[in-house]
Amino acid sequence: MINKVILVGNVGADPEVRTLESGVKTARVRLATSERYYNRETQQATEHTEWHTITLWRNLADVVDRYVRKGSQIYIEGRLRTREWTDQAGNKRYTTEIQADDMKLLGKREGGTAATTTPQGQQLASPAQSYGAAQTYTPAPQPAVAAPAIQPAMEDTLDDLPF
Repeated sequence: MINKVILVGNVGADPEVRTLESGVKTARVRLATSERYYNRETQQATEHTEWHTITLWRNLADVVDRYVRKGSQIYIEGRLRTREWTDQAGNKRYTTEIQADDMKLLGKREGGTAATTTPQGQQLASPAQSYGAAQTYTPAPQPAVAAPAIQPAMEDTLDDLPF
């Protein structure tokens, strides 16, 4: 069975970071993803924004605490988790969150270089240094070579056709 979520979006508010009594750090991030579509009937473009709650633990929470702020663009890989609780009125409530397994910081840092984290939460200066980070490949330009002229060979064999 597979439970995998991949999101790229913008952080909607500064992260909520806590340290538990055991010393384990946890962070909660609200992430917005947007989808644009065009309605041909009304001739208008519409944008739909979906909000996701992301929970990060330990090293990832530490990186979030140090580097992620409102407006940051991040890449999240994780899995869905549904929690159940009882509110003050005695009603059962449910929420579905993304439990992050990996996070990458996208965009530019203040120093002008792109930042990326590894699955272990280590901060890297360049996406090329991170395993699985998006990398751009530009092939080297090839010298222009003239294509050989193709002569039609059909004319020579038209008399040999059976029809």
